[in-house]
Amino acid sequence: MNMKRSFWVTGASQGLGLAMVEQLLDQGHRVAASGRDSQELDALGKTHAGTLLRLPGLLTEEPDAIRRRLLDKWGALDGLIINAGACDYLPDNVTPGNLFEMIVHSNMDATEHALLSALPALVNGSQPQIMAIFSRYSALQLYAPTQPANDANSLPHWVRSQRDILKRQGIDLTVVAPPSPQDPVMPEAWTAQAAAMVLIAELDQRQPELSLEALGMNSLWPLPEALR
Repeated sequence: MNMKRSFWVTGASQGLGLAMVEQLLDQGHRVAASGRDSQELDALGKTHAGTLLRLPGLLTEEPDAIRRRLLDKWGALDGLIINAGACDYLPDNVTPGNLFEMIVHSNMDATEHALLSALPALVNGSQPQIMAIFSRYSALQLYAPTQPANDANSLPHWVRSQRDILKRQGIDLTVVAPPSPQDPVMPEAWTAQAAAMVLIAELDQRQPELSLEALGMNSLWPLPEALR
């Protein structure tokens, strides 16, 4: 990307989200970051004080404050990168028994809040776009997996259902998700930095769909330390 742009990256405290924030900043873009407290983000804030905007609180708890801060500080947003595989929004009482269900539920809430919070700034942006990135866990279908996917049981399905609505407002959507079982892809041992580099390079292409199958997902979407 030759033109300097403004991005918001969610789930940015570690792993893939943090790597995308770091690389976008290194390319000279302005980046807003949301997620849990992170020493790594704190360090980036010291070296990129003029271009890194830390958004307040957790996205699932303070979407109105985040929307106001984006509009007050920048007024416009060119890109929203939803790291919908992140564990940044898991509740503190998650257990191994309900971990995967809570990853889906927490990312459902965070993704919906991110879209609603970013929309006023995106419509003011230059060629605005959204990239939603799913892990194998966050792409799981809830309840009865043998039933057809719908907006209530599948986060990727819900995001894809927003495509036409977003398009009418001039916003492109790219969904990055694991391939379907009917079209398997050999998983790769992605590092967070390598995956971030590829995905950022793909932003200019604005493809509707991209596949990402990771071997050893913890390097991209680290689980809470107590659950590893």
